[in-house]
Amino acid sequence: MRQLFCPGPIRRREFLRAGTLALGGLTLPELFAHRAVAGTQSAPTSVIMFWMWGGPSQLETWDMKPDAPVEYRGPLNPISTNVPGIDICEYLPLQAQRAHRFSLIRSLHHEMSAHNDGSIEVLTGKTPNPPDVTSQAISQHPDFGMVASYFRSSGANGMPQYVGAQRAPFMTRPVYLGVAHKAFETGDPSAEKFSPPNLTLASGTDNGRLGNRKDLLGQFDRFKCALDQRRSLEAVDQFNSAAFEILTSTEVAAAFSLSDESQETRDRYGRHRWGQSCLLARRLVESGVAVVNIDATAPNDTTKHFSWDDHAGAFHLDYAQRERLPQVDQGLCALIDDLFERGLDRNVMVVAMGEFGRTPRVTYAPTNFSDQPGVGRDHWPGAMTAWVSGGGLRMGQVIGATNSKSEYPLHDPVTPQDLLATVYRHLGIDWTQSFTDFAGRPVPILPFGEPIAGL
Repeated sequence: MRQLFCPGPIRRREFLRAGTLALGGLTLPELFAHRAVAGTQSAPTSVIMFWMWGGPSQLETWDMKPDAPVEYRGPLNPISTNVPGIDICEYLPLQAQRAHRFSLIRSLHHEMSAHNDGSIEVLTGKTPNPPDVTSQAISQHPDFGMVASYFRSSGANGMPQYVGAQRAPFMTRPVYLGVAHKAFETGDPSAEKFSPPNLTLASGTDNGRLGNRKDLLGQFDRFKCALDQRRSLEAVDQFNSAAFEILTSTEVAAAFSLSDESQETRDRYGRHRWGQSCLLARRLVESGVAVVNIDATAPNDTTKHFSWDDHAGAFHLDYAQRERLPQVDQGLCALIDDLFERGLDRNVMVVAMGEFGRTPRVTYAPTNFSDQPGVGRDHWPGAMTAWVSGGGLRMGQVIGATNSKSEYPLHDPVTPQDLLATVYRHLGIDWTQSFTDFAGRPVPILPFGEPIAGL
């Protein structure tokens, strides 16, 4: 039998060139253009990001190390799931019954150990440059939701393409894409008589206020004529147009109306911020929103454990996860159940993660914010886990692994850029193309990264 010689992995450019031939002469940008056209003729793809700002501990969620020494393994225990070989935290029993509907990426890692810096790395794919070792970086590039908004723009029904359920990530800015692509922030969906800001005119019953808004826009138009910053007029015009569409669209108002859901459904998601945010996100992606960011934090006057920043001086790992994880479990499981049962799991990708993981070694403090003994972990970008569901990806598996103490990836390492390339491909966005920044320089959407092959 004739031996076949394998020359090994080929370079990215050679792969793309070969792909052009295999696609009948289509270049990669042309392929994405065709996909974008096809997307307008069928259900559009969407991404829901459950953003756990503060840095959730991988060792107290989805990458537990029960056999590690006591100073590493932490106070919580793992439970088995319905997928053999996948164990997760004991406070996630609903997810344990649904492991066939999600996958875990346990080998994510980067090098940014400050909150803003890590968030910028994960959400934009660009490594930030903090001004000095004592400061956190300021975003110089848009996050993936802003990029999606740029390519998808506003739909025919006026639906914004990037929505922050509660709020959007506060550390990223649209910069050279323009203010029109900032996320539309909803406020707290669990609030009594929830109504997002600036949607009260959509019923068309308050024409006086609508006239006042139009007058204000007119005044603002006259004011902005004095501006001479590069692209500012175009950006503000786009922002005003999008805002006016949101104000006057009955379809937009209907998408945000949680009161249209049954009491049983609202209870199933959970009558808390994260559960109702998940329900709102489902309604929004059904209405064509490209990206929904769920802010999985809470004001510190509503909960003791308001972020995922589990320093010993702030929280106690057991008490904190005992409050947080059941709400995460309820909201995310109701969301993915609905997406799979409604046939939306191929169109909608759900990602749950934060900006980094936590130190493998447990730390202690005499007392914390709640006058409890402090048991925590510090910032650790060397190893973190992302939870992914839907998107037409392979579910019920684990991508990569960390060493016995969850200090670093042991095999199949994944970068935030790889995860973003996976997200962009799902959204039909060619991550290899570039924007032009304020200085006229080309800026690639991603400087590097490839979709995660195992998914």
